Amino acid sequence: MEESADRYLNPFTDFGFKKLFGEEPNKELLLDFLNELLAEQEGPIKSLTYLKSEHMGADALDRRAIFDLYCENERGEKFIVELQKSKQNFFKDRTLYYATFPIREQAKRTDWNYELKAVYTIAILDFVFDEDRADRSKYRYDVKLTDIETCKVFYDKLTFIYLEMPKFLKTVDELTNRFDKWLYVLRNMNRLNRVPEKLREQIFERLFEVAEIARFSQSELQSYEDSLKYYRDLKNSLDTAKEEGRLEGREEGRLEGREEGRLEGREEGEKAGALREKTEIIRRGKEAGLSVETLASLTGLTLAEVNELINT
Repeated sequence: MEESADRYLNPFTDFGFKKLFGEEPNKELLLDFLNELLAEQEGPIKSLTYLKSEHMGADALDRRAIFDLYCENERGEKFIVELQKSKQNFFKDRTLYYATFPIREQAKRTDWNYELKAVYTIAILDFVFDEDRADRSKYRYDVKLTDIETCKVFYDKLTFIYLEMPKFLKTVDELTNRFDKWLYVLRNMNRLNRVPEKLREQIFERLFEVAEIARFSQSELQSYEDSLKYYRDLKNSLDTAKEEGRLEGREEGRLEGREEGRLEGREEGEKAGALREKTEIIRRGKEAGLSVETLASLTGLTLAEVNELINT
């Protein structure tokens, strides 16, 4: 087994994320992170209880949902914490769909006045939404139901928070508060070989202690290496497919533009490039062991379309 040369785990791997935030002995880490994230709108969270992460629909034919982390506080408010490693078509739709499960679970069979506990969905993203690329300084998005005209919150019990981590570029010296420190750690942990002096606080020293790869058992190390390989293969497949699709699309646009006009050629070239990009994602994804369902989510294609491209 080829061991990682890093000292600390990568939080964007499935194993790393759940090691830090999803284990009972390390619950204080998740509690502190949520308290910093929601300090202005939630008030202090005193305790958390982990809930089952897999949820079925109303009947056996409905699509199920599997949360990365799902918990509730002492007031019965629900928290979904999702880690998304790569861009996914309709990801915002997915988070909205996921939020319906903790809402529906609150329905009571007996007399019920429809009062609901708050539901928070937190998405930690290792990518940037296309529509947000121009705003390079904004990496946190807090979304609630609001009135369009007044921009006032109409309903405050449903909250979505998206953290676009590639935009968080602060250095250690630029960290001004504890939430900054959390984002810095999540963004840079696997690149560090020691705990920075500015992070010499009890909660972060505990975090780095949990994240130190040398402390893992043999089975934990194997699980982490498998998770890290999956993460690297996925990132490499997507990066390569994106670059190849961009170059081929540009060339296709130039060639067709000479014959049918520059604008039409560019449009057709971009379409051809997009298809090649998706085809390359599927090819490399299959080599990395990704399921057809995962490939469909990554490319926005149907299962039938993915299978057709696999077989061509």
